[in-house]
Amino acid sequence: MMADHGDPCDGEDVTYCMNGGTCYRIPSMNTLSCVCNEDYKGSRCEQFQLPSRFGKVGEAGVIAALVVVALLILMVLAVVIYYIRRALKAKQQSQQNNQQPYWRVKPRV
Repeated sequence: MMADHGDPCDGEDVTYCMNGGTCYRIPSMNTLSCVCNEDYKGSRCEQFQLPSRFGKVGEAGVIAALVVVALLILMVLAVVIYYIRRALKAKQQSQQNNQQPYWRVKPRV
């Protein structure tokens, strides 16, 4: 059976690929090739590839950008709330300073 990668290896060549990869001989180039399992990569499937939760690399970047934007919005919102509260407190204190209780009599000069 001919595969896209060539003929399946036989004899000693079967062990050419590591970590369960499938070995194929490419007759036109007289060389061996490997088709690796999902978690491995490299010419002989020798490198372990950590599984990713994201299907595409761009998805992780978009999620990271959204998190950064959300954090910036929260920081701006916190600063705005701080200054509004500060302004309201200053206004309240100035109103309290301007009011005198009705039982106090202004001193005569």
